Amino acid sequence: MIISMTGFGRGQVSKNGVTVTAEIRSVNSRFLEISTGGLPRRFAAYENEVRDMIKGKLSRGKLNLSVTVDNNGDAAAEGLVNIPAAKAYLNALQSIRKELKIKETVKLEHLLQNQDIFRPVEGDNDVVEAEFVQVAEAIEVALDELNSMRSKEGRELRDDMIKRIKDIEKNVDTIEKMTIDRIPAERQRLRERIGKLFESDEIDEQRLEMEIVILADKLDISEECVRMRSHIKFFNEALNAKDKPGRKINFLLQEMNREVNTMGSKSNDAKISHTVVAVKEDLEKIREQVQNVE
Repeated sequence: MIISMTGFGRGQVSKNGVTVTAEIRSVNSRFLEISTGGLPRRFAAYENEVRDMIKGKLSRGKLNLSVTVDNNGDAAAEGLVNIPAAKAYLNALQSIRKELKIKETVKLEHLLQNQDIFRPVEGDNDVVEAEFVQVAEAIEVALDELNSMRSKEGRELRDDMIKRIKDIEKNVDTIEKMTIDRIPAERQRLRERIGKLFESDEIDEQRLEMEIVILADKLDISEECVRMRSHIKFFNEALNAKDKPGRKINFLLQEMNREVNTMGSKSNDAKISHTVVAVKEDLEKIREQVQNVE
């Protein structure tokens, strides 16, 4: 099943006057990279649990998680205000504003965006635990929405790759046919070469055998065509498989590119070379898309 690694998911859960919003952004990556820097510090003890939630639904991609908790202005529900932290944060914002010559003044809403200016009440772990239950629900919703978007984009990528691989298969058939059609002309060229060898009193038997071997090798791309069609077959099977085939498809593309390069090196015909270039262009387009496939 083709799934894109790029997407966005947003989940929002409101209960008892508290609204939790979770947002997850995902881009392509060779591995699964999870950034939980947007998780409020009071939920630090639950970071591993959050990571396990994400790993349970995603296997590749670079993800950034952001969580906000809105208590509708009830500071008591959030905890006591950390005045020293609030002052330090205000001073930092003022310094940035002055250094960058920003005209906009620092407002209360800017301070409230930093969760570190609040601190939970001593011994009020039950409040944090109850809030995290809501946070977990919001993250689940965001993950489901993210996966939905990734699956939709994956279907579009799959459709495009199917079209391109069909074009490649047609071009391979064309290359094979053009190579067969060239046999009479190549035979004539070989006769002319042999005729030149016979003009001299001595015939270089070794040279004659070499010319025949070279011609046979140039005209025979049957092995490359067989392997190419085999790779295409496995490629189509990977596209329809239930598992996540990103790495397998990437390997098959490398093998197909190797076979096409061999076909190109064996031909000295302009039409065949142009068709080989068209195949390589489609392979490159597919390769670019596969970089974004889970």
